[in-house]
Amino acid sequence: MTAEPARGRYARGVIDLQMLRHTPDVVRASQRARGDDESVVDTAVELDARRRAAQTEFEQLRAEQKQIGKLVAAASGDEKAAVLARAKELAAQVKEREAEAARLAAELDDVLMTIGNVIVAGVPSGGEDDYIVLKTVGTPRDLAAELGREPRDHLELGEGLRAIDTDRGAKVSGARFYYLTGIGARLELAILNLAMDTALAHGFTPVITPTLVKPEVMRGTGFLGKHSDEVYYLPTDDLYLVGTSEVALAGYHEGEIVDLSDGPLRYAGWSACYRREAGSYGKDTRGIIRVHQFHKVEMFVYTRPEDAEAEHERILAIEEEMLAKLELPYRVIETAAGDLGSSAARKLDTEAWLPSQQRYLELTSTSNTTTFQARRLGIRERTESGTRVIATLNGTMANTRWIVAILENHQQADGSVRVPEALRPYLGGLEVLEPTAS
Repeated sequence: MTAEPARGRYARGVIDLQMLRHTPDVVRASQRARGDDESVVDTAVELDARRRAAQTEFEQLRAEQKQIGKLVAAASGDEKAAVLARAKELAAQVKEREAEAARLAAELDDVLMTIGNVIVAGVPSGGEDDYIVLKTVGTPRDLAAELGREPRDHLELGEGLRAIDTDRGAKVSGARFYYLTGIGARLELAILNLAMDTALAHGFTPVITPTLVKPEVMRGTGFLGKHSDEVYYLPTDDLYLVGTSEVALAGYHEGEIVDLSDGPLRYAGWSACYRREAGSYGKDTRGIIRVHQFHKVEMFVYTRPEDAEAEHERILAIEEEMLAKLELPYRVIETAAGDLGSSAARKLDTEAWLPSQQRYLELTSTSNTTTFQARRLGIRERTESGTRVIATLNGTMANTRWIVAILENHQQADGSVRVPEALRPYLGGLEVLEPTAS
């Protein structure tokens, strides 16, 4: 892999300019499906044309300026005075056109930054409720019949196990914070270690990532657009706290030419994650479903664009493998365009059954971001015909929220929780988590 000098924001490749110039209707249709502003496409096309015209004029004037420079030494008398006057005039024009081209390029960059990734064909239009269920796996237990009462929720179970303490979390840090104690802490570590071992078995390189990143990396991955209010920012240091190790893993090869000759580069990042959860007030406030801080193992892949779709299915299969290991009934959904992040061209979620609420709860998501992030971050590969932008994908292996699904789906009548077989080696062979007397 070759690191090259930083090239600023890399922004002018955010959306493939060839697509923007030749098939703007495709980009407009994507914006429309997302529920985003279509007019920015026309603005971008116009700015691109003006920028190219200004750049061409600058280059022509610059070429003439070089020719005039050669004539100055050979000229004399009145001819030399005229040549010098023209040289002075050209110098001013070159400076003016160069500044104009740079100004238009900056304007174009800013507009391009507002355009979401062009969605993959087949992604449904609409918002949060317009997903498509692709498949459902496993049958939820009839816990009411088994237990003779309604099932306990994860917080009641967690408190009985002395595994979850939200009261002290709120006392120390505020709402949506918590402590995992005793078996709760062990359970999280067990889940994440199982995830990392599963990733290793599939050829992923484990990485402990930074949780603070520079603005250009956060921006490059697409997290400073319309959802920027969900990100924690430290103004004194000009750094952002990540909401997923996807950000740090995407930035890992920023500005580099990567070698994909032996296949995709696959990383599994383990990190703490931080989310402000802006706009989610009143949603899942009980327990640890929607919190400000959690841990996660995240898959991240660099691959050739033509292999991205197959890699997306591969990531989904690994996520489903994790759900099967933890014996959770789940479904897979195709997320609608309006519910995609700006970087995702397609996103598939897996949702585990949540007995206490009689609904499905998102546990993993995997996004094909095509060339969107790599363009913004200047990540390419070398080919026989030169260099080209590559594709990136991401997918959740496991996170703190999995505790919710495990406790609720494997609960027993006395408040104990059966440990799925795959987790037992990570918990010293424990088969059952027993409630602790008050």
